[in-house]
Amino acid sequence: MDYSQIAKTIIALKNNDLEFREKLIKRGQLGKGYNKEMAQIHNHNATILNEIIDEIGYPTEQNVGKEANDAAWLIIQHAIGQPNFMKKCARLLVVAERKHKISSKKLAYLTDRIAVFENKPQRYGTQFDWDQNGELSPNRFDDLEKVNKRRKSIGLNSIEEQTELIRQQAKNNNEEPPKDFKKRKQEIETWKRTVGWIT
Repeated sequence: MDYSQIAKTIIALKNNDLEFREKLIKRGQLGKGYNKEMAQIHNHNATILNEIIDEIGYPTEQNVGKEANDAAWLIIQHAIGQPNFMKKCARLLVVAERKHKISSKKLAYLTDRIAVFENKPQRYGTQFDWDQNGELSPNRFDDLEKVNKRRKSIGLNSIEEQTELIRQQAKNNNEEPPKDFKKRKQEIETWKRTVGWIT
C-alpha cells in the first residue's frame, strides 16, 4: 500500500480548504453564515477522506505521517454537513486514542463539536460561538470545574484562557458578531435539521 500518495491527497484537500478560508477572511466574510462554496469544499473533502478511510482505516500518524494525520482531523472537523461521517470518525478516533495512535485533544475537539451540533453539552469546552452580548463564548458545557479538570488532563489551557485567545483571534480575522442574534440562532437550528444533526 502506497501511503505516501494517500498522504499527499489528504494534505492537498486540507490546503484547498484553508486557502479558501483565507479568501473569506480577506473579504471579511468569515463567520457570516456558512458560505456555499466552503460547504461544497467541506463535503467534497469528506467524501474523498471517507473513501480513504474505507480503504486503509483511520489515517494515523504511523501510516500517513504527522502532516497528513493532522490534515485528516481538520477535514473531519470541517465536515459539518456530514453527521454520519463525523460520528463514524469519532468512533474510529475512540479506538485510535485507546491505542495511543492519536492525541486525546483531537478526540476531545471532535466529540465536543458533535455534541454542540446535537444540542448537547460539551465535555471539554472547545467549541465557541457568538453569544447574545456579541461576544465569542464557549458553547454550553456541563460544569466549569469539571471541564477545566478534563482540559488539564489532556494538556489544554483553562476555558477562561482559551476564551481570551478565541476572542483575540476573531479580532485579528476581522470577525464580527451577527447583526441579528435570534435570526442567526434560528438559521443554525434549521440548518442542523436539514443536514440531519437534529430531528
